[in-house]
Amino acid sequence: MKIISVVGARPNFMKVSALERVFSQRPEFDSIIVHTGQHFDAKMSDIFFDQLELKKPDYYLGIGGGSHAEVTAKIMIAFEKVVLEQEPDMVLVVGDINSTIACALVASKLHIKIAHVEAGLRSGDRKMPEEINRILTDSISDLLFVTEESGMRNLENEGVDKSKVYFVGNVMIDSVVHYYNKFNNATFLKANNLDEKEYILMTMHRPSNVDNKESLSIIIEVIKESAKRKKVVFPMHPRTKNNLERFGLLDSLERIPNLIIMPPLGYIEFLSLVNFAAIILTDSGGIQEESTYLGIPCLTLRDSTERPVTIDLGTNILVTKLETDVIIRALDENIISRNKLHSIPPLWDGNAADRIAEILLEKNISND
Repeated sequence: MKIISVVGARPNFMKVSALERVFSQRPEFDSIIVHTGQHFDAKMSDIFFDQLELKKPDYYLGIGGGSHAEVTAKIMIAFEKVVLEQEPDMVLVVGDINSTIACALVASKLHIKIAHVEAGLRSGDRKMPEEINRILTDSISDLLFVTEESGMRNLENEGVDKSKVYFVGNVMIDSVVHYYNKFNNATFLKANNLDEKEYILMTMHRPSNVDNKESLSIIIEVIKESAKRKKVVFPMHPRTKNNLERFGLLDSLERIPNLIIMPPLGYIEFLSLVNFAAIILTDSGGIQEESTYLGIPCLTLRDSTERPVTIDLGTNILVTKLETDVIIRALDENIISRNKLHSIPPLWDGNAADRIAEILLEKNISND
């Protein structure tokens, strides 16, 4: 079975690397990796291939940045050439970025089967571009691999044929399990003068939080107040840094005492920070999952989450008001107590990729 797996942004790499480990051990699979280049900063992609022991992509499309329409269109044009050349049995897409929907659309129009890994997630907020990507990708996919039970309910409510849907667990957690021994040590912390459970980890990159001056100013105030409690470690996304510079806010951020600003980090270094943090402030989807598995308190600064299991069973708390007082109150309530009852969601056991591979072989999907 010839499968093209698509990657384009950091979270994709962890998911595809888990699948590639399994595909590479099974002679039934002929695996091809296409990197769209949607995230074009080397630290946002290249280092992940090295650390995740993921083979170099067979095709690098080099798309780079641009508007949603521009990026999607460029990917479709470039990816179509790859599909026509390779004639795969299946295109496998993961997550919810523009690369996901772009490559799924190309495959659909060329009558190539599509598998969507991480299907069925819904935030209910169609202002999020990712939500549109999720809905559209699921609607044209032939196999839908679901990470949590809410995804099963969402797809059922949308009338998706049950024979296409499989609850397999979370391939993102497969990578956490596989590399646990590598990041479950304090080497990176010691190198940066950090102590276990004595710092707050923050990441912010979503447009709703960083693309306008008002919300970005609130984030800075939150960091300032948080840093009065513990050190704040802030690996800065290129999008966030660009906007801080654009709005003239970078200097005020850099002057905050007790704040450590870092560049984008490799997978192992970042998971080390997650693993040993006292608490996390984020707007990321994947970090909600990783922190839940590792049992680290997480405050998600968003109106909604497409990963409700991280709240229902995990360590995640949704903070829907981007107001300094509200966020700091939630921080204070959770930074010391860590008393939110939590458990690891079903099938988040490190074996999701194996289950996906078995289903692919069982279905024996081909385009003959």
